[in-house]
Amino acid sequence: MTSKERRKKGMLFLADEADWEQMKAARRLTQKLNTVDRSDFETIRSIINELFGKSDETTFVNPPFYCDYGFHIEVGKNCFINFNCTILDNAKVKLGDCCLIGPNVGIYTAGHTLHPESRQYGYEYGVSVTVGNNVWIGGNTVLCPGVHVGNNVVVGAGSVVTRDIPDWSFAAGNPCRVIRKITEEDRKYVYKQREIDEEIELVLKKNREKSERDPFYAGKRQSPDFKENG
Repeated sequence: MTSKERRKKGMLFLADEADWEQMKAARRLTQKLNTVDRSDFETIRSIINELFGKSDETTFVNPPFYCDYGFHIEVGKNCFINFNCTILDNAKVKLGDCCLIGPNVGIYTAGHTLHPESRQYGYEYGVSVTVGNNVWIGGNTVLCPGVHVGNNVVVGAGSVVTRDIPDWSFAAGNPCRVIRKITEEDRKYVYKQREIDEEIELVLKKNREKSERDPFYAGKRQSPDFKENG
């Protein structure tokens, strides 16, 4: 089997010439991305849309950014990836809609065996990582191979995620574990016990009402280019 075939099956593989050519292409694009004018949002988006397997005009990445292949990365609507993210995408990485990825986050599908014998010859594997909709991954977090992060999850800064996290959870720690469920009561808070002020609450209420009429509105209003028209 080729390296690509073995990788798709989750088997050990050694990168071959075809792999290296694909990685070289990704490195050329990330080099371009990481040296572009950081205020040139249009060019940044253009490079990301060329690099990623799935993205659109609502995707934004704050350079610098690093990855192995790029085309294994698929993101939904209105995803924001902050500074210095590294995605080792030997296998598929999927982010749902409206995901926020904090600074210095690592998403690793790549790994090596626990026993050193195969490691010394350079064998590796890739197991896909999936992140649901409306997820916030705090800064300096690591997502390890094979994990699934559910919908509406918050992962605290500095966490090391080694196992799946269910929907509507706040999880944190090393190793990361569920601290508690996210509930309706959390809607009124900004941070800890600081409550959202009346002005913003009115805006959020108005947006909730519009979202009920237009299921795509909630996503559109998070785009930095979205203009409110009444």
